[in-house]
Amino acid sequence: MFDTSKERKAMEEVAARFDDEMKKVRTGRAHPDMLGGVKVEAYGQFMPLNQVANVTAADGTLLVVTPFDPSTIQAISSAIRADQTLGLNPADDGRVIRVPIPALTEERRKEIVKTASAKVEQAKVAIRNVREDARKEIKAAEELGEDVKKRAEKEIDDLTKEFSDKIDTAFKAKSEEIMKI
Repeated sequence: MFDTSKERKAMEEVAARFDDEMKKVRTGRAHPDMLGGVKVEAYGQFMPLNQVANVTAADGTLLVVTPFDPSTIQAISSAIRADQTLGLNPADDGRVIRVPIPALTEERRKEIVKTASAKVEQAKVAIRNVREDARKEIKAAEELGEDVKKRAEKEIDDLTKEFSDKIDTAFKAKSEEIMKI
């Protein structure tokens, strides 16, 4: 019998990475994960923002970034401003950085959905790659009979469909959240 647990685990990891990517996508409301991809040049190297500062959502339209070391405040502001995909303009008062989240225009919302759909395709390609690797493994397994190989291929196809549907569902929910005013 062919064990599909390895492929299931690989597809679950792809789905988890996709969910993490979707958390970073802007929806018009302030969320600390929005700044998850920002890299700050501090102490002579690039570091993720969450390693040099604490990010909180003060309300639905404002993020507050509190640096652990006040000397990094300019570098943090510059890193947030430099990330063009966010389109944010932070302001600092010497102690904390306030990042107002502007309301999204209809055009910007569509652009964000388009960017997110590219992430959907990347996740689906990764799932299909897991499926192809499993198929090669099944074909190479000489000890398996033809009927066992067919059943294993069907299981892998079902797994691929299941995770592909999960990604589609998550994307549809995120798209609706983005387009909601």
